[in-house]
Amino acid sequence: MSEKPNILLICADQWRADCISALGHPNVKTPNLDALAREGVLFRNHFGQCTPCGPSRTSLLTGLYLMNHRSGKNGTPLDARHTNIALEARKAGYDPSLFGYTDNSVDPRGKHPNDPALTAYDEGVLPGFRAPLHLPEDMGDWVAELIKNGYDFPNGRDDVFRPKKGFEKPADRGFRYIPTEFPAEESETAYLTDEFLKWLLVREQKPWFAHFVFFRPHPPLIAPVPYNDAVHPAEVEFPHRAATHEAEAAQHPMLAYEISRLNRVGAYDEHTPLNIVTTDELEIRQMRATYYGLVNEVDFHLGRIVAHLKATGQYDRTLIIVTSDHAEMLGEHFVWGKEIYFDQSFHLPLVIRDPRPAADVTRGTQVEALTQAIDIMPTVLDWIGLKVPRTCDGASLMPFLRGEEPTDWRDAVYFEQDFRDVRLQRPETMLGINSDQCCYAVVRDKRFKYIHFAALPPLLFDLEADTHETKNLATDTAYASVMLKYAQKMLNWRLTSAERTMTNMHLGEGGVFSRE
Repeated sequence: MSEKPNILLICADQWRADCISALGHPNVKTPNLDALAREGVLFRNHFGQCTPCGPSRTSLLTGLYLMNHRSGKNGTPLDARHTNIALEARKAGYDPSLFGYTDNSVDPRGKHPNDPALTAYDEGVLPGFRAPLHLPEDMGDWVAELIKNGYDFPNGRDDVFRPKKGFEKPADRGFRYIPTEFPAEESETAYLTDEFLKWLLVREQKPWFAHFVFFRPHPPLIAPVPYNDAVHPAEVEFPHRAATHEAEAAQHPMLAYEISRLNRVGAYDEHTPLNIVTTDELEIRQMRATYYGLVNEVDFHLGRIVAHLKATGQYDRTLIIVTSDHAEMLGEHFVWGKEIYFDQSFHLPLVIRDPRPAADVTRGTQVEALTQAIDIMPTVLDWIGLKVPRTCDGASLMPFLRGEEPTDWRDAVYFEQDFRDVRLQRPETMLGINSDQCCYAVVRDKRFKYIHFAALPPLLFDLEADTHETKNLATDTAYASVMLKYAQKMLNWRLTSAERTMTNMHLGEGGVFSRE
């Protein structure tokens, strides 16, 4: 490719890996992502490094494990010393642009206490990005557009996702069938896409790097017409869980805490009368159906973006990556959201289309190898010919795109969560541990999954025999040797992946010696 290529990194918030129709999902319709996968590569075993939003995006955009970037909660500052995908891409002459949000909390050191950047966890834009359209939590630009169009939202973002007034819901549909006040053409997803396509109009002949972030299918689970009606709840599979939430909670103290945290009206979903732990079957199925409708909406607008690139001759000079920051439990184990150790929180979609001829051999293929969110940054840097920083924990996926088998590829993935509550101390109080003990790390291969807590009992699952992670084998003496093996594997990972910016440098005769 003689001309400088474009880079499009798309991240849809809270998209489950199984919610792709090309993988046989019975409800979701993703024809545009399916088409992109036929022209690129679909990675079936791709995992995020941490949850929730801020930490997971930090790992995605810095290429670092949580243990190294340490921005473990929404609102935990990200140390300004860390590089990231945008700062590195600038070395190749790109001016990375953000549409949406990065959910990063700025390093407060050197800022005045009255600086507004310190008053909201997601007001920061990751250094290196400029933001033609920044949509943090208040979604101010979009809400202003709705108000300009005549909508009555006196409380701004707090009003915008309220259910449509006066809507008569059929008896066979749940509460989350009620649509938004605005139609699909005016949704946040549509607005963001419209603005991005407008931005592209003056860049047909200019190389660009865009990080485009869909808010959906993130809750609240309310969809505009027609996406509220995309899936009938009767057609939706009920989530896998124990007979009662008390029985489910018996698996582990942290699961008990998470269920208790959600066991109240409005704990997960705004403007809702439902307690999602105790609500009835129809409501659960409807919530899942509405989530699938929101995935369909994202796919529709993904298709608009791809169609524009094709119509303007940019498709074959643009690297396109579609993924998510973290996934969604959807009621499995009585849990909603993503702040728990099950695969449904960490297993992510990933489709990459490399337009270069070298990737022709892999078009339409699916990769079974275990890959991680931290691999995205080194992949992009490798693709544009930049050196991957030694600090980066991930590895380039380029060999997979060329049909090559990478040497010494990992046989397991690793992810973590920091579940402390610095302000309110809720898990600390319920679990009887201190804030620094509110963490766990996971090593997962294709057979076993070992979860090590700093101050709580461990977990072990046999994923071949127990797909839904219902039987904890950690206390079974027959699996003592497996526990030891995976505990050692985790310790080896921690030792070899610890922060290493200057570990291969030596000062001595002749000055600084450095080995890559």
